[in-house]
Amino acid sequence: MENKLKNISILFIAKEKPFAIEAAELIKANIKNPTIVFGKISDPFPEKLSGRRFDYIISYLSPWIVPERLLKNASTASINFHPGPPEYPGIGCTNFAIYNGEKIFGITVHHMRKMVDSGDIIEVVRFPIFDNDTVYSLSQSCYAFIFTSFINLFSIIIHDSSLSCANEQWKRKPYTRQELNELCIITKDMPEHEIRRRVRATTFPNMPGAYIELGGTKFLADLSFSE
Repeated sequence: MENKLKNISILFIAKEKPFAIEAAELIKANIKNPTIVFGKISDPFPEKLSGRRFDYIISYLSPWIVPERLLKNASTASINFHPGPPEYPGIGCTNFAIYNGEKIFGITVHHMRKMVDSGDIIEVVRFPIFDNDTVYSLSQSCYAFIFTSFINLFSIIIHDSSLSCANEQWKRKPYTRQELNELCIITKDMPEHEIRRRVRATTFPNMPGAYIELGGTKFLADLSFSE
């Protein structure tokens, strides 16, 4: 006998990152008429969503900051999966972790508020950073742990259970785009070890990364320099 789909109103917003499509398929296989939206950072926010009401809003590596007016339309919870632990809220969390030489990283599942990465924390999963990890490989670890956490949280949702809160607090204000941009800057008076740290922390496939500007021209650094 075929199981009936759960009649829960869910908005799932995501970028096309590893496991995001699998997460969306899991929702579609179990929830009646979910709203699934994929987008890119360059895309405008789909304003047609703003007037709708949902039981749950799930931001799965969303390309957009979910507007407060939409968050207020979630009757049960609005949840974000953040690719960083509470010590690293905001943008560029993997970059700054590599730059700071962290040995432990993690992902955070939390309720959304108007200010990014500031809502009550539902779950934190921590894992090691390996000696030869790059920003790219660390990001892949985050995606895998986020998917596992999503499966666990989705089980709670479809069984109408209450979301628990972790005994965790955000440790600082969210990192900003400006701080990440500044991390990419190399100057001629920087010591070699600092240049290597910045190059390693800002190198990512198909992204510009660290650079030095001379005579109004930017010269991009090569990761092989820092190895």
